[in-house]
Parts: sequence; C-alpha cells; structure tokens
Amino acid sequence: MKLVKALAALSLLLFLSDLAAAQSGGVERPAPRGDSSINNSTAGSIKGRVVMPDGSPVAQPIRLTLSVLRGEQSTIYTDSQGMFEIGDLTPGNYTLRAEEDMDRKLEARPEQIRVYSRSPTVVTLYLKEKEEAAKSAPASSVVSAAELEQKVPSDAAKEYERGTKAERDGKTGEAVAHLRKAISIYPDYLRARNDLATFLLAQGQLDQAAEELRRAVQIDPKAFNPRLNLGIVLVQQRDFADAAETLEKALSLDASSPAAHLYAGLAHLGLDDSDRAEQELSTAYQLGGAKYALAQYHLGQLYMNKGERARALKAFETYLHDAPDAANAEQVRRLIAILR
Repeated sequence: MKLVKALAALSLLLFLSDLAAAQSGGVERPAPRGDSSINNSTAGSIKGRVVMPDGSPVAQPIRLTLSVLRGEQSTIYTDSQGMFEIGDLTPGNYTLRAEEDMDRKLEARPEQIRVYSRSPTVVTLYLKEKEEAAKSAPASSVVSAAELEQKVPSDAAKEYERGTKAERDGKTGEAVAHLRKAISIYPDYLRARNDLATFLLAQGQLDQAAEELRRAVQIDPKAFNPRLNLGIVLVQQRDFADAAETLEKALSLDASSPAAHLYAGLAHLGLDDSDRAEQELSTAYQLGGAKYALAQYHLGQLYMNKGERARALKAFETYLHDAPDAANAEQVRRLIAILR
C-alpha cells in the first residue's frame, strides 16, 4: 500500500511537471548566443509550439534546431505536446527548424525568426506531409457533403488562398488576418473557420478557438475536423464532460482517427472513468503507433494509480522506446526503476 501511495504521489508530480512543461517546453541544452556579452537585461526569447498539419497538438516530442547566421547550432526538444521556450538569446536573426516526426512522414520548413530585446518572439511551426508521403497516402474519406457543396464567394476564396500562402511562408499574423477577412465576407466558410481556430489553438487562445469551432460545428454538424479540434480545445480547457461528448461525436464520424481516441482518453481520465480512458488510449496507440506514444505514458499513469505495476512498467517502457528524447524521459526512467 505504501508503494502504491508513493507511486501515485510521483505520478502526480509528473502530471504537474507536464502542465509546467506545456508552458515552457523541454530544452536539451542552452540555445546559441550571437554575442557572449549578453546580459539578462537585454536578452530576448523564442517561445511557441509545433503542431500537426491541421493545427492540432503533436503527440510526441519534436526535435528543433536553432541556428544563427554564422552557423552555430543548438538542439532542443519540445515537450510531448509540442510546446517550447528558448530564453537568454541575443537580439538578432535566427533560423529554427523542426525535424522529422518519428515516422519520417512529416516535416516543417525552416523559419526565419527575429529576436528582440526584452521581448518574447512567438512562433508556431506547422508540420506538413512530405511530398512522397502525400502522393502515396489515400485521400481522406471524412469530408462532409456540406463542405463540398459550399458555394464560397470568389472574394472570400481569394482571401483564404492568401491566408494559406502566408501560412506556408511562416507569416502567421498575415494568415490569421486573411482568414478573418474571408469569414467576414462569407460567415459560413467552414474551412476558413476551422483553419483560423487551429491558429488560435496553437497560440493558446483557447476561448477564441472554441468560439470559431462551435460556429463551424453549427454550420455543418457532420464535419469531422471541427469536432476533433473542438474536443482538443475543451480538453485543454479542462472541460472534460463537454470534451468527452464532443469527441464521441467526432469518433462517430471517423472511428479510425488516433488523435480523436487519444483526446477522448484524456477527457475520460479527467472524468475519472478509468475503464473508458484505458480503452480509448489503447485504441489510439493501436491505430497511431509510435507517433502516439503519449497514449502509453498516460496508460502507465492509469495502471500505476490502479496498482497494476506490471502493466504500468510495460506502458512506460514502451513510451520511452518510442519517445526516448521526451522532455519527461528522466522522470519516467525513475518511475521505471521504482516499478522494477
């Protein structure tokens, strides 16, 4: 009993650590400085998030490379949901590159970033499918009839295209402005509302993201992506009951989505429904594999809190195998040592 209580306490510490990491990201080593004479009164910083192509959070740590013009490089890792922060930087120009995901199917273009004195630079890095993966992947079957049949005014469509181009060029602010204009021209523009919400979600503007996604769901109750993204936002807002209901509807539209199962599992964890949480998290990993290693981490916590040491050990070992560079890897190794 004492061991179970000790493990539960350590699990709580890990959970709290994850919440803190979601605000700061995991850093492997200090970022490069352009000027060795920098002091804290003039230093700047970069903070942000790496997200999936649809704007939803990643489910694994992503390796980032930060470099200055003269070629110095430093490697950092995001936390398990893609958040990162790099401080104590000399004001100036940097290049930030997100490496491939574990399946080597996603990548991100390098971002040119300007760091300012005593002010954080906020950036969102969007992963995208590699060209060869996109060519070989089947087209998504989850497209609602309403979305296909929308008669978007040409002016709104042009603004959407401009927003898409701005996003590809790494100009997030311009992308958001164009999407907002597209929506002002055509308020029922489903794709524009969903895409705008993904930007807002990545920037941590959860209330605004939820508002856009609720409107998108009203426009088309059978659209999968807005349902999934709304569920993700609600989990982050800790509105677990509404999140569980929303993700249940998303899964009724596409039961093959590992992301929907993952966040449904997190919602049911928040509701203390361990049986349903276990089912959803296990399914997420079965469908998504190593890309969804985060499901194994939460399964490990679930089993540990239930006193099922062998299953907890296996889950944590699988998590570290799939995500050896996770921000919380050292903490999980300590848990594994205790469980053994």
